[in-house]
Amino acid sequence: MSPLTTMLLLFSLGMGTTLTMTSHHWLMAWIGLEINTLAIIPIISKQHHPRATEATTKYFLTQAAASALILFSSTMNAWATGTWDISQMTNPTATTLLTTALAMKLGLAPMHLWLPEVLQGSTMNTALIITTWQKLAPMSLIYLTANNLSPTILLLTGILSSLVGGWGGLNQTQTRKLMAYSSIAHLGWMATIATMMPNILILTLMMYILMTTTMFMTLTTTKSKTLQDMAMAWTTSPTLTSISLLTLLSLGGLPPLTGFMPKWLILEELTLQNLTPMATTLAMSTLLSLFFYLRLTYVTTLTMAPNTTPTKHKWRFKTPPSKLLTTTTTTTLFLLPLTPLLTS
Repeated sequence: MSPLTTMLLLFSLGMGTTLTMTSHHWLMAWIGLEINTLAIIPIISKQHHPRATEATTKYFLTQAAASALILFSSTMNAWATGTWDISQMTNPTATTLLTTALAMKLGLAPMHLWLPEVLQGSTMNTALIITTWQKLAPMSLIYLTANNLSPTILLLTGILSSLVGGWGGLNQTQTRKLMAYSSIAHLGWMATIATMMPNILILTLMMYILMTTTMFMTLTTTKSKTLQDMAMAWTTSPTLTSISLLTLLSLGGLPPLTGFMPKWLILEELTLQNLTPMATTLAMSTLLSLFFYLRLTYVTTLTMAPNTTPTKHKWRFKTPPSKLLTTTTTTTLFLLPLTPLLTS
C-alpha cells in the first residue's frame, strides 16, 4: 500500500471517530461510524491473504449490521419524540436496540464471536487499532447516552463478557486471540459501570487502551504470534520480556500496578450501589483472565534460561523497539499512586 493511501486511510479513521465523538445529531454520529468502518476495511485486507479477506468480511458484516441497527433505533426515537438529539434518546424500544447495537460494535458477549477471528486474520498493528482506536467511537456514544441506555442489558452483557473473556482465553495459544478475549473481558467491566459512573468508564477505557497498546507493542517488537514465540522472546530482549511480565500482571489487575485502579474503583462503586453479588461475580471472573495472563508470563519469563541454545536466535531478525514503548510501559506499571488525582 502506498504511503499516500495509508495516510488517507488513517486520516479517515481519525476523522470518523472524531466526528462521532463530537456529534449531537444521530445522523452525523452514524456517518462518523461508517467512515470509520470503511477506512479500516482496506487496512485489514491489505495482506491479500485468504485469512485477511475472511477477517475483513466478518468485520464489515458485523459493523454494517450494528450501524444499521443504530440508524434504525435513532430513526425510531426521532419518530416517537421528534428530535435527532443524541442526549434525548427516550423511547424504550429504541434505547434497547441502541444498547444491543453498541454491544455488537464493541464485541461484547454474546455478540463477541467476530472479534477473536478478525484479530487472528489481521497483522499485529491492525489488531492494535481494532482493539483500541475502534472502541473510542462506540464508547463515546455509550458515554453520551448513558442516562437513557438499558441498565439491565448493560449489566448482563458486562457480566457475560467478563466470564466469556476469561473462559474463552483459557485454551488459546495465539497471542492475538488471547488479547481479543482480554479485550472482551475489559469491555465487560466498562459496560457494567457505564450507567452508574460514566467518569469511571472513561478512566477504565484510558487504562485499557494504555495497557493493550503496551502489550501489542511488546508483541510486535518480539515478533511473538504464539505462546511458543513468547518462550523464545528473551533472545530478542531479556529486559523487554521481564517488563512484559509486569505488563501482563497489570492487565490482570494486580496491585500495585496500574491495572488495579479501574477494577478497584468499579468494585467499590458496585458495592456502594448494593450490587455486591455482581461485584463478587466480576472479581471471580477476573481469576479466569488472570490464569491465562499468568500462563503467558510463565512461558515468557520462567521456562527458558538465559543461556546459549542451538536453535535459530531471534536476534538475527531484530526489530528496533518503539520509543513510545518506554512511555506506555512506565504508565502501565506506575500510575496507581495517581488514583486520587485521576478520580477527583
